[in-house]
Parts: sequence; C-alpha cells; structure tokens
Amino acid sequence: MVSSILCVLLVILEITVAKTQSTGPVVKGLSYTFYDSTCPKLAAIIRNHLNQVFQRDITQAAGLLRIHFHDCFVQGCDGSVLLDGSASGPSEQNAPPNLTLRPEAFKIINDLQALVHRQCGQVVSCADITALAARDSVYLSGGPQYDIPLGRRDGLNFATQAATLANLPRPTSNTTTLLDSLSTKKLDPTDVVALSGAHTIGRGHCTSFTSRLYPTQDPTMNQSFANSLKVTCPASDTSNTTVLDIRTPNKFDNKYYVDLMNRQGLFTSDQDLYTDKRTRAIVTSFAVNQSLFFEKFVAAMIKMGQLSVLTGKQGEIRANCSARNGNDMGLWSVKSRSVPQYGKLDYYWQIDDDDNHQQNQWRNSQPQSKSYNFNGNYYNNRGFSAPGDPDGKRKKRVASYNMYTVEGKLKSSVKNSFKWIKNKLSADHVSYDA
Repeated sequence: MVSSILCVLLVILEITVAKTQSTGPVVKGLSYTFYDSTCPKLAAIIRNHLNQVFQRDITQAAGLLRIHFHDCFVQGCDGSVLLDGSASGPSEQNAPPNLTLRPEAFKIINDLQALVHRQCGQVVSCADITALAARDSVYLSGGPQYDIPLGRRDGLNFATQAATLANLPRPTSNTTTLLDSLSTKKLDPTDVVALSGAHTIGRGHCTSFTSRLYPTQDPTMNQSFANSLKVTCPASDTSNTTVLDIRTPNKFDNKYYVDLMNRQGLFTSDQDLYTDKRTRAIVTSFAVNQSLFFEKFVAAMIKMGQLSVLTGKQGEIRANCSARNGNDMGLWSVKSRSVPQYGKLDYYWQIDDDDNHQQNQWRNSQPQSKSYNFNGNYYNNRGFSAPGDPDGKRKKRVASYNMYTVEGKLKSSVKNSFKWIKNKLSADHVSYDA
C-alpha cells in the first residue's frame, strides 16, 4: 500500500516537474491566453497534425525548430523567413544560411495554417504558428512540455540578404563570435549554450564542418569521430549530411552536451562551447543534469521567441504565409528539390494583373538554355503555350519535371493552364491553392 502511494506521488511529482517552466517577462501585446476565445483549439490542432507528421518522419521536427530560430534571429519573430522573393529582391530563404532550410518544413507550416484558418478563421499569425510548431517539435521528439506567449503579428517585409547574413551565426563561428552576436539580442551565455542544445536533433551538411577535417584535422575533435566523418564526407565539397548528435540523433535530450564533453561536437560553434572556459561549466552542468538543461532551454526559447515581435495593429495576419496580404502581384514560388542530373534549383515567378509582365530569379541554376521534359511534352525556361491557356500566350510556368513542389495562390487568369500542367504531373510534384 505504501509503495503504491509512493508510486502515485512520484508520478504526480514527475508531471509537475514536466510542466514547470521559468516564464520570464512577457512582451507587451503577447499573452499566454491570447487565442483562448478566438481559437481555443489552436494548440490541439497543431499538436495533432504534427503528431501525424512525426509518426511518418520524426526528422521533420528539427526542420521546424530551425525555421523558428532563423526567423527570430533576423528582424525578430515575424514570420519573415516564410516570405517568398519578389520584385524588390530575393527573400531571406535565398541567403546562404537559409539555403538548407527544409522545403518540407515550410510546407508543414502552410498545412498547419490552412487547418487553423479553416477552424478559426484568419486570426492566427504565421509567426505564432511557426513558434508553436517549434515548441511541439521539441516536446514530440522527447523534450520538455511548455507554454509560450502568443499574439505575434506577421511582418510586411523580409530582411535583406546582408541583414540575414549578419544575424545568423555560422557553424564555423567560435564561442566569442556567438556570444558577441547573440548578446545584441539580450541572450546571455547560459541562453546561448541552452539554445545550442537544439542540435540534439537534426542533421548537418558536410560543407559546414569539413574545414575541421581538411586539409588538417581540428585537434579538438575526437580521432575516431573524425575518422567516421571522413567516410561520410570524403571531400570538402561533398553534398552529404550526417547527424548532429551521434548518441540519440532523433531524440530531444541532453546527449548533445555529452557529445561535446567527448569532443564529438560536429560544428566549430558546438565544440568550442566546451573548449572555451567561459561556457565549459555550463556545458558540463547540462550534460549531467537533463532537467537543468530543459529548464534553461525553455527559458531561452521563450526569451528568443519574443525578439522584436510585432503586436497589436503592427504587421498583419497573413492569408498565405508565403506572401503578404493585398499584394498587387500574383506571387507564388517553387521550392527546390535536389535531383542528381540537374542539381538544386529554385525558381521564383511573379506575374501581374494583366498577365503581360513576368519577373524571375534563379539561384544555383543550370544555364538559361536548359530545357526539361514533362511526360513527353517539351518546354524550355523561356515559356510555353499550354492547352487550356485562356489567352494562348507563352508563359513561364514551371522549371523542371519531378523536381519541385509548387506552393502559393494562383491568379484566376492562369489557373486553367496550371491545372493542365497539374494533370500531367503527379500531385506529389505539383500543388496549388486556388
């Protein structure tokens, strides 16, 4: 009887600890109860959908978490990283640090927004959905459960390439660079080490750490670890990837810090946290005490999640996370897929109301004379006429077969032609929101 009561008490204690969090100050305009009356099922909608997504592919959790980081560090948590490029220039997604953000993660956020708006109307911002998706990515992959203040508004513009580069720390950064950069965002050393713990899930591209392997090996790297990385990354320019945490790569826990203590951190920005005397003790404390790590991680995430937020009547609530409201241009984008014979391409197409003006940008593209084949129908990137095209004009519709997922809202004037293309391709390759 006594043992049964003790077990019950331990379970209650465990639940209490799991729900405990250091909330810290809340920015004016945000609230933990912001959507209680306008969208009371918001948290359930997001968690239920992500549960289904992660049952199919748990690695998507890291992609969603990373988008939230990259959004908040650049001009604040305003959903600007979700915006596609426009006539004003390339979007944040085109900046080198963001080229490896997962296209699937952007699609998941769009899917979440559609589910939320269907049940609650256009009252929840893309910025809040991104923050909630990151929160649930942590919890559903084994991390702490915590609440976050809501009420963010969506930004009207994306940051410049220069601003994006300046505000996203590189994986080759040392601790001094990290601390200096993030101190401008009022994040202290404990915050920096705790947020770095997000690398307990996810993957890293070889190009982000091969400078530690070639031409000479970083002496702070464990030799056996280095040898295994050289098998995965046989050259400094390989496109391969590997896990960030070799112990529990898909579980959100404190093993990342154990990796660092064993000189098995993947990036310079990771391993140097243990090498540097200013942060070494913090790494050690998290490695031996997962509850402490979870507590500090939650506090740092809540702090980061309120960076330069828009509230009240600032910004907007986007109807489409990829484009600002009331845009005179019919903007949509093609998210890149990597295909061995062509490489990785991104194509942005923008067409105005009279259907006569087109602007496009190519990134990492093949030569402009490159042509592609759509199930036996030959087109090139100068445009083509499609059956069902209402005005018979040649248009730059899409760029390659079996390479892209098309997202966005199409204008009615081009819808028929696009439906014709959609019928030619698998629904997995082309989708649209009419």
